[in-house]
Amino acid sequence: MSESVVDTVSHQTGETLVDVQDLKTYYEDGGLLGSDPVKAVDGVNFEIARGETFGLVGESGCGKTTLGRTLIQLETATSGAVSFDGTDITELSGGDLKEWRRNAQMVFQDPESSLNDRMTVGEIIREPLDVHEQGTARERREKVRTLLDQVGLMPEHYYRYPHQFSGGQRQRIGIARALALEPEFVVLDEPVSALDVSVQAQILNLLEELQEEFGLTYLFIAHDLSVVRHICDRVGVMYLGNLMEVGPTEQLFQSPENPYTRALLSAIPEPDPTVQVDRITLPGSPPSPRDPPEGCPFATRCPVRIRPEDIDASDAVWDRIREFRDVIRERSRAEQSVGERLKERLGFDTALADSEEIVEEEFDDVTLPPDVQEHVEQAATYLSDGDPDAARAYLREVFGSQCDTETPQYYDVDDRQMSFCHRHAQEHVSPGDELRQRGYDTHDG
Repeated sequence: MSESVVDTVSHQTGETLVDVQDLKTYYEDGGLLGSDPVKAVDGVNFEIARGETFGLVGESGCGKTTLGRTLIQLETATSGAVSFDGTDITELSGGDLKEWRRNAQMVFQDPESSLNDRMTVGEIIREPLDVHEQGTARERREKVRTLLDQVGLMPEHYYRYPHQFSGGQRQRIGIARALALEPEFVVLDEPVSALDVSVQAQILNLLEELQEEFGLTYLFIAHDLSVVRHICDRVGVMYLGNLMEVGPTEQLFQSPENPYTRALLSAIPEPDPTVQVDRITLPGSPPSPRDPPEGCPFATRCPVRIRPEDIDASDAVWDRIREFRDVIRERSRAEQSVGERLKERLGFDTALADSEEIVEEEFDDVTLPPDVQEHVEQAATYLSDGDPDAARAYLREVFGSQCDTETPQYYDVDDRQMSFCHRHAQEHVSPGDELRQRGYDTHDG
């Protein structure tokens, strides 16, 4: 545990190529009545050093791809800054943006859908050169043939079509296209997830060889943690649009500090079937990015969430309280149908008013302390009165803590390793110690 708090999540000592500061990418729905935006990326800070491979991992829908696309301006940032070699690219437009795009390219996840089947391989790879009017037509063709050779394809492949190639070969074509303009920075969006294991190894080796040959800098987005461990210098762990932990790869895998990172790493399959693994199973599902928690983004699922000191209850009761709060949260977000609104006006029961049934289902198998029972009944009253928002606010007030109301800071927990969690503050038990106290395997090492 450390008292040192830092403003950003990077201590990379090399020359910085990409510097991301408080980056946010929100999506409005564009409806007539309006609604809360989707907060795909919600205030991210990190740096990528020149020549580094920075890995980005997390659950589906956490914002990894959106972050990568925003870094190369395929998505427009809502706020924040992306400094590329000293230039804030979020301020670029028109010709300046087009000129800058030579420096940053992307390899997409699906090698089949990312290539135009109506164009030959030569036309696909040559297209960026044509758009930026680099060299003569003959020089462009020669450049394409050179790129084909560099990614392990044959010159005669120039006139073939994408459907004539295997998945691994199509991904090589995508890599060649990304390298056509000789960029400094490449976003690799799950470049091997759609490929067979043997082909994955070939593509990963190719990426490493190209990085060494051309001095490339990578942002490597992936689900496969073993792949990330193999190829990345540092790793960032994302959850609900936020970076939860950043650190050197081996350090983060051997000594994870954030509760979410520990849970994610505990999900890695154990190759030995005789080994018993006590996984950290996270309850429920991530909240909607339209309605993220007010405090820590991981608070609704965190196995070591800080509990209020004035409530004395067992772990089983706290689990039921969390489930009850999840149900209320979903009810507060649900929109009533026209029929339900009519029933409500006529005084009939609606789907949002079955509070007694909800309480019975959630708490039937546990004995509640008197004060907890009173709070649950009060919340149920708000729900039966058709006001799930009031029930949600009441439960947050009586059962909530710092995790529910305050956004964490990034704590320097080790050399170049940062974690986004209240439990790293001096007044709290560290995440690892608290996990052990609550009976979890901490998965250190």
